[in-house]
Formats: sequence, C-alpha cells, structure tokens
Amino acid sequence: MNLSAWSVTCLTLSLIACDGNAVAVTAPDDDRNEPASTPLVLGGHVPSPPIAAAAQAAPAPQVTGGTQPALRIPDPPFVSTEVARFDQPWAMTFLPDGRLLVTEKPGRLRLLNPVTGQGGEITGVPAVAYGGQGGFGDVILHPRFADNGMIYVSYAEQGANSTRGAAAARARLVIDAGANTGRLEGLQVIWRQVPKVTGDAHYSHRMLFDAQGKLWISSGERQKASPAQDMQSNLGKIIRLNDDGSVPPDNPFANQGGVAAQVWSLGHRNVLGLAFDPSGRLWAHEMGPAGGDELNLIERGSNYGWPIVSNGDNYDGSPIPDHPTRPEFNAPEISWTPVIAPAGFIIYQADLFPYFRGRGFIGGLASQALIQVEFGDTPREVKRYPMGRRIREVEQGPDGAIWLLEDGADARLLKLTPNRG
Repeated sequence: MNLSAWSVTCLTLSLIACDGNAVAVTAPDDDRNEPASTPLVLGGHVPSPPIAAAAQAAPAPQVTGGTQPALRIPDPPFVSTEVARFDQPWAMTFLPDGRLLVTEKPGRLRLLNPVTGQGGEITGVPAVAYGGQGGFGDVILHPRFADNGMIYVSYAEQGANSTRGAAAARARLVIDAGANTGRLEGLQVIWRQVPKVTGDAHYSHRMLFDAQGKLWISSGERQKASPAQDMQSNLGKIIRLNDDGSVPPDNPFANQGGVAAQVWSLGHRNVLGLAFDPSGRLWAHEMGPAGGDELNLIERGSNYGWPIVSNGDNYDGSPIPDHPTRPEFNAPEISWTPVIAPAGFIIYQADLFPYFRGRGFIGGLASQALIQVEFGDTPREVKRYPMGRRIREVEQGPDGAIWLLEDGADARLLKLTPNRG
C-alpha cells in the first residue's frame, strides 16, 4: 500500500464570545500535543495513577463489582502487533468478511485485508474540505449491510464564502471481485450541519446505529461555543435520525420543527466518541477547553451546559463556572484535568478479554494512551495504558481483539490480543 505523507494544517487561535454568562473562550486546535499527566477526576470520582505509575502497577490487579467473579488480569494485559500503516487515518469499521474499511482525512477510503496485509482504495467518496481538523471522518455499516450493502460516511464539506460544515452521506459499497478495491454507488447526503461557518475545528461527526436502527451523529459546535445552546442551529448537539436522514417523531424536540427536531441532547463542545453499553445507554466523551474533558451519559432532551459551564477554563486562563454551580445542566460522569484529548471509544462486549467485558476504552491524543473506564454506580478511570503515540480510533474486532489507529502521517494500525505469557 503506497501511502503518501501529508501535512496537518494547524489552526490559529480565535476569540469567541458566548451568550449566557458571556464567557470568552480562546480555542486552539484540540489535537494539540499536551503533556500527559495525572488526571484530576472531578465530581467525587477516584483519580487514576499517572501513566508512569500505570505501567508499573501491581502485577495482579483484579476486576470486582457486579456479580462477576474477580478475574486476574495479566500485566500488561495485551500484546500489540502492527498490521498496516495509513496516512492520517480517522476511523475504521469491519466488514462481515473480516476486511477493514479505514478513512484517511485527506479524502481517501481504504480497504484492508488484515490477514494478508493487502489493501486498496474505494473510489466514489465525496469531496472533503481538508485542513485543520477537517477532512474525511467516520465510516460505519448499516445494520442490514449484509442485505443492502449500505455504508455511511461523515466528512467536512466546503460551503460558500470560505465556510465549512460536517455532513453525513450513505452509499452502496461495491467491492471488486477478488480484489481489495471497489467503489461507492448512489452517494446521498442525508444530514448537514446548519449553519456552515468559518474555521476548521470541532466538526465531531461521529456516527453509530442503535439496536432499533436509529442513526446517531455527534455535531460539534465548530469552535464557536454559543451555537451549542441555540436551537436554531444543530451545532453542539447529539443528533438522532432515521436511517434515511428523516426525523423520528419521538425525538424530544420534534414538535419544534427545523433542525431542532433532529436534536437529542445539546450543550456539547466536541464529541469524538459515542458508544452504547449492554443495557442500551448511550455514552459520549468530549473534549473540554483548558481542562475539563468529559465522559457523559446521554439522556433524552438534556442540556450538558457548554459553554455556560465546564470543569475546564478558557485558554487565556480566565475561569468558566464549574458544573456544580448550575445544577440544571447535566454534569459529566467523569471529568479529566489535565485533559486526555479523547478520540475513539468502544464499550468492550466480547469474550477474548473476559476481564474487560462491559468496560470502556478511550483513545487518547494528548495523553498518548489507551484509557480504560468502568461504569457502574460511580464511573471512573480504571487504568491508563501508555502507547507512545497519539491514539485516534479504537474498535472491537470480530474475534474480540482491540484495534487501534494512531494519529497523523505514517500512523500504525495495531491489533491488541491477550498476553498469554
């Protein structure tokens, strides 16, 4: 696979004036390379050890809680194998035959056979607005992919007068016989951010389907802050749609019409991870400003407070009111200061790592780590596994292995399997 190098465009600082408490937010690119350090976990949650300590933790930690018996976890619990390399990958998803679709930010969709290491390109993808945090984003399969061959992609789309916005489209995936190449047919845009704005950050555009076949999309506030509280805009929201992009009539704001009808929850900043737990609850993590990264339990019609409240501060050091000062807003279940810069998210539900079932795994950009969280009555970070590179994406494979994509040029695709030693 010939993967050329691309440069990542850095974002300039911008000053944003907010409504409500008139908080001034200076917001650099969230993909900044901040030093990894011990998280201050707010809201009564137990802080985890720093990365160095996590690497030297006791050799036989135990998983307790619930009705599961305690299981001995090897230390380290997994071995890592490099499978392939990509240029600025952003997301991945497995096909039923075990092959892997991988998006690359500059606007490419790759198809990889992870057994042979052979790969090729899928053509017919939409044109993307590449730069900063923008480009090609997520890729997921329709729940009935085996019958209809439909996949869904998200991406940054160019608008008029230098504006941009996230979009989601669906198309039929046609793979060439006997090859790792193919094309998208019948591409149809089913959702767009409204309005398109200037700047190249905070698109979010993560997607997933629930058990009822509803499509969920995270819509970032595009580094403008105040749209997260504006119901005339779908920025800074979590969106719930039918698979064709239409609005389910039971959405909490469906009777308001317009883009408000799409909204399930509001008051979000930059949500780069969505996952359902075994009981069907939706969890989302999002990047905070200077501190205050969040893991949230997403509830129907709820407001998560951005930019009025945050457990972080503005980049110029000025404070933002903390969540406890405004109890009408949903507070995070876990809050990280310093930030982890979360990207990618799974809740593990396979048997290959029995001691991880029901636990969450979050990729860390600034923290250059894989972060393990548990839920239960008091969600908390359990452990942090240093990976030495920024982790962009996390996926559970068909055999239960955990797959990671690093961030940036010449990024590795890693397969994590149990440490049998």
